[in-house]
Amino acid sequence: MPNPLQTDKRSKRAKRRPTPQLVAAAADQTRYILDSVPDRLAHSEGVARRAQFLTLTVDPQDASLLVAAAWLHDIGYAPELRETGFHPLDGARYLRSIGWTQAICNLVAHHSGARFVAWVLDLEKPLARYRFSQDAVSDALTVADQTTGLFGEPVTAEQRMSNMLRRHGPDSANALAHPDREPYLRAAAVRVTERLERCGVRTELVELAAAAH
Repeated sequence: MPNPLQTDKRSKRAKRRPTPQLVAAAADQTRYILDSVPDRLAHSEGVARRAQFLTLTVDPQDASLLVAAAWLHDIGYAPELRETGFHPLDGARYLRSIGWTQAICNLVAHHSGARFVAWVLDLEKPLARYRFSQDAVSDALTVADQTTGLFGEPVTAEQRMSNMLRRHGPDSANALAHPDREPYLRAAAVRVTERLERCGVRTELVELAAAAH
């Protein structure tokens, strides 16, 4: 006889399955745009996989939005899209120009605390054209990005932040923004961890959440 609890869990996960058309379009767009930047493509694929898992933390109707944004979040690294040199903004501008929804563009523009780096780069005004929302979807996208390594491998957020600071250097905009950006990244991890725990899931994010207190 079927276990009612297991059946209920399967039903909930089925409802959270992203819409194939939207996610497939985002994946195809990313693979095309980042074809010349294979490390960024591998990272984007890994972030999309992590975001798929983190759909547990968002409303079912937002699952596709989250996974599609995870695919698209780094397309601004493509050389042909470079305008400002700030990849969240360049990516969002391009996506808006070819008709992607404002919701997708907003998430790409603001992923992983981009606004803190924009302040250092004096790009806060152009970034302000894209609305920032601190909600379950933006939190999940940030955590998916911050727990995925350069080549799509799972990493801890501590490893990700250390790697970022090492790669960009102590005088980079990322490093200068880090004192303000780091608390936001940690707080997003706390919120995502709490949502996962409410779903009965415990992950390595619990360790990061503890470090934030």
